[in-house]
Amino acid sequence: MHVFITGATGWVGSAIVEDLLDAGHTVTGLVRDSHKAKPLIARGMKIVSSTLDDLGTLRAAASAADAVIHTAWGRDYSKIAENSEQDRQVINALGAALEGSNRPLLVTSGLLGLPAGATESDLPNPASPRKSEATAREWAERGVRAATVRLAPSVHGLGDHGFVPILIRIAKQKGVSAYIGEAQNDWAGVSRLDAARVFRLALEQGVTDPVYHAVADEAVSFKAIAERIGNRLGIPVESREPAHFEWFAHFAKSSMSASSARTRASIGWTPQGPSLLENLEQPGYYA
Repeated sequence: MHVFITGATGWVGSAIVEDLLDAGHTVTGLVRDSHKAKPLIARGMKIVSSTLDDLGTLRAAASAADAVIHTAWGRDYSKIAENSEQDRQVINALGAALEGSNRPLLVTSGLLGLPAGATESDLPNPASPRKSEATAREWAERGVRAATVRLAPSVHGLGDHGFVPILIRIAKQKGVSAYIGEAQNDWAGVSRLDAARVFRLALEQGVTDPVYHAVADEAVSFKAIAERIGNRLGIPVESREPAHFEWFAHFAKSSMSASSARTRASIGWTPQGPSLLENLEQPGYYA
């Protein structure tokens, strides 16, 4: 299978590329920086050098592929409105390129806004600013074989630059590893390599479900995460008001736990990596 993937050099995207190549598929990746893509090019990935704003190039690359995976997302997590609009436009371009064919499209989303302990059957919150899944569902209604992989809020491993490193950075800056209130909220987690395998297995099994959950640790207490960070940094672990986290407060107080039972049964996915709390024992997270 020839797969076109956006975000090919990203944290999750690069792992997907390597997993696809290891399984014998061919891959074309959208990259902004060809120098950053050199290791993947050496592995056999072809590249399209462009950006998410170049919708014409995205449509052309999608039209030439057997399947499309969209993982790219704006670099600044605090600019969720701008990132969400760009994401919606990209998915529309990819969907238009695949319309009328049976070629699958996998897009990426998260668990924010879903009920605690969400299953694959739960629908996205219409109030959520991120419209990745809603846009994919619109294309599915038009006959495109589109589905969503919901990533756990922590896709962890050395080199992680997502939510947990943000918590570590805040803790270092403020001298306390904090949680909000009584810390009643939980986060899900998944190792980077396990997350990548969800995308490949979903493609190989024909993308028969509308939603897949890349979730290994279904519910990790946010307080336990704060405690692990505090212990590793040697700083207090204390409750704080939401303002302590500034723009990240909405994420820090949210419950983002989920089940992946249906995904595991549907595509034969069994997580193999370490847990989130195990990974947080690694000194590399705090360098």
